[in-house]
Amino acid sequence: MTEARWPDSRRVPTARPAPGTPCWVSLMAHDLAATQEFYAQLFGWTYRPGPQQLGPYVRAFLDDREVAGIGELPADRRLPIAWTPYLASDDAGETAEMARHCGGTVGVGPLDAAEAGRMAIASDPAGAVFGIWQPAEHLGTAVAGVPGTPAWNELVTRETAEVGKFYRTLFGYTEEASGDPDADVLTLFLEGRAVASVHGVGNELPRDRGAYWMTYFEAADVDAAVARVVELGGRVVRPAREGAYGRIATVADPEGAVFTLVHTERSCQEPVRTA
Repeated sequence: MTEARWPDSRRVPTARPAPGTPCWVSLMAHDLAATQEFYAQLFGWTYRPGPQQLGPYVRAFLDDREVAGIGELPADRRLPIAWTPYLASDDAGETAEMARHCGGTVGVGPLDAAEAGRMAIASDPAGAVFGIWQPAEHLGTAVAGVPGTPAWNELVTRETAEVGKFYRTLFGYTEEASGDPDADVLTLFLEGRAVASVHGVGNELPRDRGAYWMTYFEAADVDAAVARVVELGGRVVRPAREGAYGRIATVADPEGAVFTLVHTERSCQEPVRTA
């Protein structure tokens, strides 16, 4: 197990997020109705329509506050399903162009999402997919620190040096390496606040999957949430276990989207790593 700095997960944006801030998570699924039902049963989410530029899309809510987004892929797009973090930008077009210049790829956009903002979907030089979000009316996730909300985002990649430079150039992050000499882990900071981490796992990264971003969701009881995932047709990727700062488990929804359940202690300022 490795460690990285992690902020108070209860902090939520009240103004336009600084560029590079993970501000939203979104999932593109094959069966939107079934996916909505899975997460409603697991996290208690309710839904309202969102921007439809990429097809059917809903925003998930907890107590009338936005948490995440779920969209539906076209029937002929049989793509792997994954949760995607969106990183804030003051200019999505400029950030997308910089991503290309730094060795990344832009797969979608930039395009307007109605009055909500402007977005693009890109991948870093290692292939990990992330979103770029230029906020307008929609600032991002509006609640944190309660069950069913995003708690953290971690990039899992083969090694941190190249992708660390990519994100540092793109968003101006500062970095802090783990104190463990055997761990290739970076914490990314904006304005002195930890916002995400990069975990180099070497040959442990499956070659058929490639680098990816992992989204952590808060759970009141990780073991109970894992059992509920299985009841609802999902599966366990890594069983529930104790870490240095809490209990975590990695699971997948019925379509295969992998995410991590975590129960964070209110006094804890550090995350539990996935490996």
